[in-house]
Amino acid sequence: MSTPPLTGDLSPAEFRTAAHAAVEWIAEYLESSGQYPVRSRVRPGDIREALPPSPPVRGEPLEAMLRDFISTIVPGITHWNHPAFFAYFANSGAYPGILGELLAAGLNANGMLWITSPAVTELEQVTLDWLRQLMGLGDGWFGEITDTASVSTFYALAAARERTGLDVRSKGMAARSDLPRLRVYCSEHAHSSIDKAVIALGLGHDNLVKIATDTQFRLRADALEAALAADVAAGYRPMAVVPCVGTTGMTSIDPVPEVVRTARRFGCWVHVDAAYAGVAAIVPELRYVLDGVDGADSLVVNPHKWLFTPMDCSVLYTRDPQSLKQAFALLPEYLVTATTSETVNLMDYGIQLGRRFRSLKLWMVLRAYGRDGLAERIRHQCELAREFAGMVHFEGGWELMAPVTLSLVCFRRVPPGADEAAIAGLNARIMERVNARGAVYLSHTKLGEQYTLRLAIGNIRTDRQHIALAWRELRAAAAEIEGGA
Repeated sequence: MSTPPLTGDLSPAEFRTAAHAAVEWIAEYLESSGQYPVRSRVRPGDIREALPPSPPVRGEPLEAMLRDFISTIVPGITHWNHPAFFAYFANSGAYPGILGELLAAGLNANGMLWITSPAVTELEQVTLDWLRQLMGLGDGWFGEITDTASVSTFYALAAARERTGLDVRSKGMAARSDLPRLRVYCSEHAHSSIDKAVIALGLGHDNLVKIATDTQFRLRADALEAALAADVAAGYRPMAVVPCVGTTGMTSIDPVPEVVRTARRFGCWVHVDAAYAGVAAIVPELRYVLDGVDGADSLVVNPHKWLFTPMDCSVLYTRDPQSLKQAFALLPEYLVTATTSETVNLMDYGIQLGRRFRSLKLWMVLRAYGRDGLAERIRHQCELAREFAGMVHFEGGWELMAPVTLSLVCFRRVPPGADEAAIAGLNARIMERVNARGAVYLSHTKLGEQYTLRLAIGNIRTDRQHIALAWRELRAAAAEIEGGA
């Protein structure tokens, strides 16, 4: 293949040849992804050292780039698409979503304004309304797609700050004697994205109040009420409460109905973090996970976690889009258009001006599997989690560490007579040995001070043989370590 010219683009023929080769590679990769070591085995600096230190002077052929991708880049990939990737909440890419991403890249549309690509805006509105219906939420929700739950939560808390009426948008927060200290409340097991949002919004990390949880790791509504009352008495201004539906550490589900009632008494915005677990409500018998959410002000769910949509695709819903718009909307003259007031300009609902066509891949996933197909896949993965939990429960010397609410299992090895330090050290060694072998990939957390292993199921290609493989690997590693190997 010839070197690309100095002016203009490559030829369509060259693109077709390379694109066909890339699609073939992707199809083969996804078909046989289980043959790769799940966790990358490269050492720090290996990839950088394998790449030229300077850019090319003249263009290089696409086929050379594909060869280097396979030989140099792929070894440095930890395979989230691997069916035995259990370390974190999955973000497996299903075929229809990958196809949607390819088409979106080809169009390269920017949906900042309605007029800059009407289909980008209107497909996003339709697709998110479909998702709302699938999850069993009521009418009245406005949705937008962001990149991650971290940004969705940031936007929600920005809207909450705007709704306080303290005019932070215009006057800022610095050196204002009239401004009370604003506070946000969440479970002690809430995701760190809430911490980061509080920091980025200038509220101060000290003003994020972590509320104690019960024996099931759920936020205690009575402890929340006590904290709110104490802060009001001390002169603070409660701004928002963030209950979780599926915490990262152990997938606990906070009592959203009670949290909403408590928060309302203190005038707080309620943002529900259901990034992982919210889509479980597509399964009829799991719809309870979103009980009470229709009374909240905002909600985040991540289709790129458990809805088989390629990264990145987070969905923020709010019942108060006006506050969200007031927090971010600006209209310089060069963005003024002659469209009607009925159109939505998605740039008004966040900090980004440019917006990728993310809804296309989600739309294609929803259409490819339908309500029943999505529900059956999520249901099956919850069944796999319960099966793995049963293996742990009935095997001597292992114990479950948290209720198996959905598709995450928290567990550990507990030898007779071992203290907490010895248990933690043993489980850390078991996890590292299993991960180093490359057949499966696990992670850990701490529940209280107890070191805990996590097995998270969510890849669209995971099935029983992968769960059985994980259990064999864990038992073998434990036997080897305890036997002195």
